[in-house]
Amino acid sequence: MTPERFTAARTTRSAAATRALGARLGALLEPGDVVALEGDLGAGKTQLVRGACEGAEVPADEVSSPSFAIVATYRGRLPVHHADLYRIADEDELYGTGFGDLVGADGALLVEWADRIPGALPRERLTIRLAHDPVKPSVRHVELEGIGARHAALARALAARAVPAGRSR
Repeated sequence: MTPERFTAARTTRSAAATRALGARLGALLEPGDVVALEGDLGAGKTQLVRGACEGAEVPADEVSSPSFAIVATYRGRLPVHHADLYRIADEDELYGTGFGDLVGADGALLVEWADRIPGALPRERLTIRLAHDPVKPSVRHVELEGIGARHAALARALAARAVPAGRSR
C-alpha cells in the first residue's frame, strides 16, 4: 500500500520568515516526527531548526548547530533531536554516532543535510527542501513533502497560510 503523500511549495522572504516557518513547525511537532532538511550551504536549514526549537519551547540559548557533535538533544515541551550530517561520509560512520536510536524515539528528529545519507531516515517523514532565489538573496523557495499520514498532515499545516493575530480565516 502506498503511504499518503502531500507536497507544496512556499516562499520565505527573509531569514526571519524562514525562522517563523520553523516556529510553526516546532509548535506542531510530536514525539516520533522525523523532519529531513535539504538545501545548499546558507539556504536556511539552521534558521528553520532554530525556529522549530523556539516553537517546541526549547530555550534559545540551548540551540546550536551540531556540526561537530553531529547530534544534539534539546529539552522543550518535547525532546528535539537535531542532527547535522554534513560531515558524515557514509552509513557506517553515521551508525557510530548513535543516530539510529533517535529515529522514532521519545522526541522529534530534525536532520540537516539528510540527503547526504539517503538511507538513514524512514520513508515516512517530512522533507523540507530550501533553495536560494537566484535574483533575491534573502528569498528562499521551500518545498514541503510529507510522506505518511502524520507527515502529510504536517506538510499541509505548514503549507497553509498563517492567519495574522486577531483575524479569522
